[in-house]
Amino acid sequence: MYPESQAPRIAKVVGVKESLVLIEVDESASITKNEVGFIHLPADRAENGVEQRLKAEVLRIRGRTADMQVFEDTRGVRVGDVVELSGEMLPVVLGPGLLGQVFDGLLNPLNALAKEYGFFLPRGATVPSLDPDKKWAFTPAAAIGAKLPPGGVIGSVPEGPFAHKIMVPFKEPEAVELTWVREGSVSVNEVVARYKDSAGVEHEVTLSQRWPVRRPIPEGIVRRRYGERLYPTEPLTTSTRLIDTFFPIARGGTGCIPGPFGAGKTVLQSLIARYSTVDIVVIVACGERAGEVVETITEYPNTKDPRTGGTLMDRTVIICNTSSMPVAAREASIYTGITLGEYFRQMGYHVLLIADSTSRWAQAMRETSGRMEEIPGEEAFPAYLDSSIKNVYERAGVLRCPDGSVGSLTLIGTVSPAGGNFEEPVTQSTLGTVKTFLGLSADRAYRRFYPAIDPLISWSRYLDQLSPWFTKELGSFWVRDVKRMQTLLERGDGIYQMMQVTGEEGITLEDYVDWQKSLLLDMVYLQQDAFDEVDACMPRERQQESFQLLKNLIDADYRFQNKDEARTFFTQITGLYKNWNYSHPESAEFVRYRQEIGSLAEKYRVLTEHPGQLAEA
Repeated sequence: MYPESQAPRIAKVVGVKESLVLIEVDESASITKNEVGFIHLPADRAENGVEQRLKAEVLRIRGRTADMQVFEDTRGVRVGDVVELSGEMLPVVLGPGLLGQVFDGLLNPLNALAKEYGFFLPRGATVPSLDPDKKWAFTPAAAIGAKLPPGGVIGSVPEGPFAHKIMVPFKEPEAVELTWVREGSVSVNEVVARYKDSAGVEHEVTLSQRWPVRRPIPEGIVRRRYGERLYPTEPLTTSTRLIDTFFPIARGGTGCIPGPFGAGKTVLQSLIARYSTVDIVVIVACGERAGEVVETITEYPNTKDPRTGGTLMDRTVIICNTSSMPVAAREASIYTGITLGEYFRQMGYHVLLIADSTSRWAQAMRETSGRMEEIPGEEAFPAYLDSSIKNVYERAGVLRCPDGSVGSLTLIGTVSPAGGNFEEPVTQSTLGTVKTFLGLSADRAYRRFYPAIDPLISWSRYLDQLSPWFTKELGSFWVRDVKRMQTLLERGDGIYQMMQVTGEEGITLEDYVDWQKSLLLDMVYLQQDAFDEVDACMPRERQQESFQLLKNLIDADYRFQNKDEARTFFTQITGLYKNWNYSHPESAEFVRYRQEIGSLAEKYRVLTEHPGQLAEA
């Protein structure tokens, strides 16, 4: 399909370098960057004896020649082969039917491809992103004669638990007038409405529309003030205590999870996707090993969704581009996933996008840059690595949509630094972009700590930025108390380092108790059991209750005769607290363990004017 105003133009292949092809266009023909073209592979050189069209994208233009990255294997492509230029930037088709699907980096549905071609896909094989035969019950939301802005809602179709809004094409520069609309059961390609644009030209509307992945959807809408970017004002609740309390991520904000191999990135991102307070989840498996991707694909349809009662897959889209798939498609997969996230945000939904991993995406850019013989930057990554990473993360955010609804796109990228080296360029560029850094530690993972996020190297700028929300919802001293607990962790680590040299005998009883308090905070609050039904998911209300109790325990002064007595006390209270974490809030055990914690603390606490304070906390 080509833009209405353009017919396909022809170019010739003049050079081939792995997945990169050099083409030449006629003097009269024009070509644009990121334009999509198709290389015609004659039948005698195609694998199945049928002419094939290999999809490619223009990356660089120099005079009448251009470099194109091919999203397929280039075996058999020769100098002189015909290239058909579409005049369209790399697009995806957006519409109902995306949820619950697994796509490749170019939004080809993998299940449909496997059904039609088998598990070993031939080159050039494509199927429509959206099922053209499926019927949807369309209900208009606007009357004939209504003036609608770009992105304005014409109607909706039900898709699972959501109302999938059918909107005025985002490409329209100005408001349009609705001239005809229908109701009923329609497929994605059937016309459901017509409108006149500002020039008086009539256009048809179907349930789907095309959009170039490298261009932000709200770009024109915000510039013409039909929509508005908003400042993130509330945190995303992930139900992971360490993140929600110490290193929060704003809803509509950005975060990254760097960590070495085996540090628990996959488990952590799976739980974040399952329990976060968002409507829709987009997973971009970019360059990961096939085994990990298969695990995700098979796990999500069988995971109960705590928000809807269905399966997690009902509100999830997976973009899958494994390490064995073409490098060029891997590079595009991140943009495809973000475009889907922006599309659902335009409907007023809260979307979480997890990109795993941005390191593989950057490596794909490095490979392509090397083939283009660009001047390399640090560790051979392209010089524009930093700006590319910023361009990706800046597409997250909170948006007031043209219909007045507010949607958000939260972007969390995992980073896989080689050897756990956080000084490498991708990690450093990401750190300069995101506002939450959740650094996974191989040492904590080795000690079976979950999540293995190291609280001593992680940080979040949202703790201060969202302080008005924390003050209003969690109390006026919440941020201050959290920072005080972070200071205790640092002090505890300093004492521990000292003990490595001097032993327990070399420190005072006061320092020893402080170290035990920091250890208590780490063991019962920072760590969670990902496989326990109750402890794996802790709502914010219970986090607040637990943090208050723990703060009182830590702030109290205790009368210990010696270090052995202190050790025994903290060992006992850690065990009771863990059992309390495992207890359902409405169970008898929950009340009993809470009372036992208070009683034990009261037994050793220095008497004050308010006896029984810990038991009541």
